[in-house]
Amino acid sequence: MKRRLKPKVKFFLIFFTIIFIFIVVVFLGYRVFFAPVSKNSEKVDITIEKGATFLSIADQLKQEKLIRSKLFYKLYIKFSKESGLHEGMYTLDRSMNVREIVSVLKEKSTRNPNAVVITFKEGIHMRKIASLIEEKTDHTKEEVFALLKNTTYLDSIIQKYWFVTEDIKNADIYYSLEGYLFPNTYEFSGRDVPIEDIFEKMLDNMEQKLQPYQRQMKESAYSIHQLLTLASIVELEAAQSDDRSGVAGVFYNRLKAGWPLGSDVTTYYAIGIDMSERDLYQFELQEYNSYNTRSSKMAGKLPIGPICIPSIESIEAAIMPKQHNYLYFVADKNKKTYFSRTDMEHNKIIAQLKRDKLWYEY
Repeated sequence: MKRRLKPKVKFFLIFFTIIFIFIVVVFLGYRVFFAPVSKNSEKVDITIEKGATFLSIADQLKQEKLIRSKLFYKLYIKFSKESGLHEGMYTLDRSMNVREIVSVLKEKSTRNPNAVVITFKEGIHMRKIASLIEEKTDHTKEEVFALLKNTTYLDSIIQKYWFVTEDIKNADIYYSLEGYLFPNTYEFSGRDVPIEDIFEKMLDNMEQKLQPYQRQMKESAYSIHQLLTLASIVELEAAQSDDRSGVAGVFYNRLKAGWPLGSDVTTYYAIGIDMSERDLYQFELQEYNSYNTRSSKMAGKLPIGPICIPSIESIEAAIMPKQHNYLYFVADKNKKTYFSRTDMEHNKIIAQLKRDKLWYEY
């Protein structure tokens, strides 16, 4: 006859088993998620903005591939009660673990007190970039636009960077370097920083981000300029989507089918206004412009150039789109993306989202 364990003994066995499992999970989590992202030394310069905290920079550290897990990083910060993060430029290394990264960030940056920090967010266009430069430096927007038309300067850029081609000199392009400057937060020596230095820093960053995809971009049926153009459309059209590569696949399918891309964001760019200003008029949707993909004359064509600065996620989507047969997409309030093959299916999905109060409105 088997002996039954006393309730107290059974309780303690279960309790200690749970404690043991918890300790093992924490130990393994520490070993895995607090470990360096890379075994090799890879220097990364990051700029901490004024008012940032150790918790608020979790996304930034993850995006720069300096930490493995935002969750475990935040748990470390909360348990260790780290505070006192100072603004400035810091040099970190992907071979650092979480504790080493925090240790470097705890030391006050030796940044130049006259330095200026400018954040260029993904999805902004050159008009906004010029406004930020005017706001943060001694230069005017007009000086920025003048440099973008300087053929001597553009030729020097084409010579220096493998991903910048003669395409940027097309006379119909609004702003020559639109879509080529990588979005990020940058620190410069002072308000007198030359515009060329600002662009160089952003182009250097873009080159670094594109380097892993250089072969794929050069072997693509589309030019690098076209890939960045498509990436810029994906950036704005899929900003509320959880599937950028799926959205890119829709645009590729439309191009192959000889359809207009039908992207409102290209129409807004074509007429030079922001989506937040007003709705589009009917005549603007159909008016021909080498940027306006709502026009029937743009069937099977990409815009003449990028319409904003895309994120690396949108660039990756343009280079490696999902293979499917969908021609329409829509995203709901929760960023869930719905794909369809016909206009009827597409409209049914929209009607259902509106009934379910999931319809996203700008």
